[in-house]
Order: sequence, then structure tokens, then C-alpha cells
Amino acid sequence: MIKVSVVSAKGRMGSYVVEAVNNAADTQLALALDAGDDLTRIAPDNTDVVVEFTVPSVSLNNVLTLIGQGVDVVVGTTGWTDEKLAQVKEAIAGGPKPETQKVFIAPNFAISAVLADYFATKAARYFESAEVIELHHPTKVDAPSGTAIHTAHGIAEARKAAGMAPVPDATETDGGSRGQVVDGIHVHAVRLRGLNAHEEVLFGNAGEQLTIRADSFDRTSFMPGVLLAVRKLATDAPAGLTIGLDHFLDL
Repeated sequence: MIKVSVVSAKGRMGSYVVEAVNNAADTQLALALDAGDDLTRIAPDNTDVVVEFTVPSVSLNNVLTLIGQGVDVVVGTTGWTDEKLAQVKEAIAGGPKPETQKVFIAPNFAISAVLADYFATKAARYFESAEVIELHHPTKVDAPSGTAIHTAHGIAEARKAAGMAPVPDATETDGGSRGQVVDGIHVHAVRLRGLNAHEEVLFGNAGEQLTIRADSFDRTSFMPGVLLAVRKLATDAPAGLTIGLDHFLDL
């Protein structure tokens, strides 16, 4: 049995993680902690893997604390920057088990979203234009989503490898309607009541368009990915920092 502790166990995502861990045949809930609880209660003697689903403002400190405790961490919180990721790598190197510590961060745990992101990187080199639209519920605290930023980076890398010119855009006046530019790719965020988590990647050439869309209608869609990450960290995932569920899929 894999002993799993959950941080933010009463949160929107954490409560689903607790249920998924309790229902899986090979995992058992070790500790369920929430805001204000002492994370140093989580240790290798009671936890194999900890799942952290909080908010960007506290996630980094949580992860650094858990690394200091010597436990492997699955992170579902978004909002990670290069600077924050560098701090995670430094903490691993200076932590109690630098040779074996595992930290996994997922921009998205939905299999559909991971595949959409993968397909987008494959299609990127064949289209002159590319834009990303992400749509979420209005209580999401970060925009654009970590998934959309990750998608944009992947598209940009594929275009660069193919030697493509910048995406054409003759806009001369922009009051913000063109979205955030991520590595030359415009990313638009929609926040609307009734939505959960959705992403569209739009590609265009003269006379044709390709749309890749992933929809998660319920948070249960993220749980197979969460459990996959937990199982991989408990077994054969590489040491160090891994970003993206695609590393654990046969793609």
C-alpha cells in the first residue's frame, strides 16, 4: 500500500484527492492536512507520497517544507514560474535526500488536457498561426492557467525547432484584447460561471484551421492522473523535478 498524505484536504481539489486515495485499492490515506496545520507532521515514517493542491501564494513554501521533510511530492497547484522552479531544484539539491528526492508538478492532471497539449506540439510546425484560449470557473485565482502557459511554451519550442517565422499579427492598437503573449503565442483567459476547465488550441493556415479542444466537466476527471503520478513517484519515477504528466504516459 502507498501511504498518501494530502495538503489542503478540505479544498476543492483536495477533497476529491482524499476520496480517490480512499477508493483506490493500492493507496491509503496517511494524513489529511488543511490550512494552518503543521506540515512537519508529514514525514517518511508515515508518508510515501504527499499530494499538494493549494493556491500559488502558498504552494512554493509548502513544497520547500515537504522537501525538507524528505518526502516525495505530487503538486497540482498551478502558477509556477522559472524562478520558483529554480528554488525547488535548489531545495532538492540541499535537502535531506538529494539523490532520491522526487517532486512532480503537473500543469494539468486530466488525460484529455495532457493529450491535447501533446497533439498541439506535434501540429505546431505545420501552421503559420497559433493561439491558445483557456476557459475556467470564476473562482480560479490565476490567469492564464498553468496548462495554457505550458501549451504555449510547447508550441513555441516546436515552431523554433522547425525554423518558423513569428506568428503573423498586424495589430496596431491593443487595449488588452490580444491576451498575454507567452513565447510569441497569444494566450486568452475566460472566466465564466458554469465552466470547469477547458482549453482550445487554434492553428491556422491560408484556407484551413485546426482546433484541438479538451474539456474537463468535473474534477473527478483529474483523479486518474493524480493517482498515476502518486504510483509513479512511489515506484520508478526519476529523482529530481519532473514537470508534466506526459512524462508518465507512453507518448
